[in-house]
Amino acid sequence: MTLEDLDKKMYQINDEFVDDVRAINGDFLILGAGGKMGPSLCKLTKLAVDAAALKRKVIAVSRFSNKSAETEMNDQGIETISMDLMNDNSLQELPDVENVIYMAGTKFGTTGNESHTWAMNSYLPGRVAEKFKHSRIVVFSTGNVYPLTPINSRGPSEEHPVAPIGEYAQSCLGRERMFEYFSKHNGTPVVIYRLNYAIDFRYGVLLEIAKAVKNQKPINLSMGNVNIIWQGDANQIAIRSLKLCSSPPTILNVTGSTILSVRWIANEFGKLFGVTPVFENEEQPTALLSDASKMEQTFPFKKVTVNDMISMTAQWLQLGGSQLDKPTHFQERTGKF
Repeated sequence: MTLEDLDKKMYQINDEFVDDVRAINGDFLILGAGGKMGPSLCKLTKLAVDAAALKRKVIAVSRFSNKSAETEMNDQGIETISMDLMNDNSLQELPDVENVIYMAGTKFGTTGNESHTWAMNSYLPGRVAEKFKHSRIVVFSTGNVYPLTPINSRGPSEEHPVAPIGEYAQSCLGRERMFEYFSKHNGTPVVIYRLNYAIDFRYGVLLEIAKAVKNQKPINLSMGNVNIIWQGDANQIAIRSLKLCSSPPTILNVTGSTILSVRWIANEFGKLFGVTPVFENEEQPTALLSDASKMEQTFPFKKVTVNDMISMTAQWLQLGGSQLDKPTHFQERTGKF
């Protein structure tokens, strides 16, 4: 399998997905589209719009520090707007669009620059919620708003009390609360989309473990268990979640339905690479987990399996595929990013 063949795995669409996109009226605006997931989400949206034979715009908004990503989107018929969402004049000039997917935010570099993180993750959402009060909005959030929970549980459901650890996670809860407030105040239909962890060949938990195994670097087992979901599946669910938007907001955990052992994942990569993984520290009885039962009931389509994700990630790494060099720090237990 070539790198191009592997990359196409990110853009699988099915009839249910196309039918849902067809039933969602209006154009699509993706805010913060230049990040890790944004480009693939925009492309997947455009593929579904075209497959449904719709004349609807897909508009990507970002600072686009990576100009090649913007050019690639334009080549595929995606409109782009290059701007800083923190510039309020520019924000107010954005077109009013019926469907908004909000992906903007910051995580790494929070320690030592906490005020910037709070501004991006809590102040800006209020401005965006007010600007797009007549839209449907899917708001990307994170499972970090939950506390660490026992690994012998299913993880927190959407009804579980939040207890974010550290200022990054606290500011993400602030993001949720701002959208919740304006949803109630203005009647704006919203979905709070709590994601952890999306898997792409270019970054993510699996790539980090695979690289460590291949290079014989120690794998930290302090956070010994994780949930993961294929990024293509997570993107599809984000787009289809527009049909779930409500006021007050609907909350949706988005992740894999199985709690996975980091040690087991490493050993699977070890088999593929023909090496024995190196470990450090010991598994703890709690981890950052989420219960995705509601997601599975709402979107029961066949997801990419863990074994397939591991196999494809190994192939990507062995073929020398590109990487984003954006570590997840999934091992972090004290909330310091």
